[in-house]
Amino acid sequence: MPLSDVVVVDSTLREGEQFVLADFSSDAKLEIARALTSFGVAYLEVTSPAASRRSRTDAATIANAGLPATVAAHIRCHKDDAAIAIDTGVGALHMVMATSPILRAASHGKAIAEVVRIAAEVGEFVRSRAPNIELRFSSEDAFRCPLNDLMNVYLPLSELRLFDRFGLADTTGAATPDRVAEVVNLLGRLTATPIEFHGHNDIGCAIANAHAAAVNGATHINTTVLGLGERNGITPLEGLIAVMYAADRVSTVARFRLSELPALCRRVAELAGVAVPFNQVLVGDTAFSHKAGMHTKAVHNDPRSYEAMDPSDFGLTREISISHRLTGWNAVRVRADALGLRLALADLKEATSRVKNAADENALSLDDVDRILTDVAALATARPH
Repeated sequence: MPLSDVVVVDSTLREGEQFVLADFSSDAKLEIARALTSFGVAYLEVTSPAASRRSRTDAATIANAGLPATVAAHIRCHKDDAAIAIDTGVGALHMVMATSPILRAASHGKAIAEVVRIAAEVGEFVRSRAPNIELRFSSEDAFRCPLNDLMNVYLPLSELRLFDRFGLADTTGAATPDRVAEVVNLLGRLTATPIEFHGHNDIGCAIANAHAAAVNGATHINTTVLGLGERNGITPLEGLIAVMYAADRVSTVARFRLSELPALCRRVAELAGVAVPFNQVLVGDTAFSHKAGMHTKAVHNDPRSYEAMDPSDFGLTREISISHRLTGWNAVRVRADALGLRLALADLKEATSRVKNAADENALSLDDVDRILTDVAALATARPH
């Protein structure tokens, strides 16, 4: 499936709420929901309304806020959970049940045949109560589940035509792209049903796994802002956006208000009580910074030489650092030009040498570099011609 067609199912209001430091207030949840939909996300997943009284109220508030998005409640595969969620007015139910041997034994203790029976029973109940609601059934811990078991769940369920989508969750974040590609491709082909992927980041593969899922047929990808979630979290929204942008800039720019992404990430970080990591995809402080001499020269000539994305599309600017021992004279020339100093090549190289020598001894600021440039320019002016 083309990446430009993938549906982003953002779960900041559900998986993100499970992040150990997060405790979003009701007002914060609605603020996040509005910011996500303003950015361009059209599918929001919220905590099960059965989790608590406030969870139920929050789900109803968001579902009835008139947002341009489908609001989905993430629920256990229980009739009671489904009934409570339906009554809040959400537009979709995301049912989940463990399928891997280790998780089945540790959670519900059911055999594969029982998983199928329960999923079918709850699915039929939902269709009787809310015929037009979107319904997804997802296998928890799908990628540690033997393929035979997985197919013995999904094939009979696909024949019932109760579900709009099937979900595959890398619950422990231990899957790799090749495994994700294999399972997503196989399930999509055998069931002829849209596939949703939910991938955790425990071994650092969440973005790569999301990409593998999408190019192998997954129609929906779960994200959270900054990847917030259980343990190391899941696929970060900004990471998936970066992948989509790199594959098709035109459609990504048309589909999302990219300039809103940095502020969205900063605000969610603030509400979660964390800082945006310095090296976070797209929105980290160093995402568009350049330092080495070879890099800075090329970036001045053509930013595409060392940038896969244009920071201006995201309302950001690149930083070219020159206050260090790795600087080159081309970068120093650009700074001299910005200061209105027209230096000959020999003088630029002299200024560069002074910057390098000074940086070997102490940390430099841009003001220090400017003073060196001013001194060299003054000497050049005083020199007899």
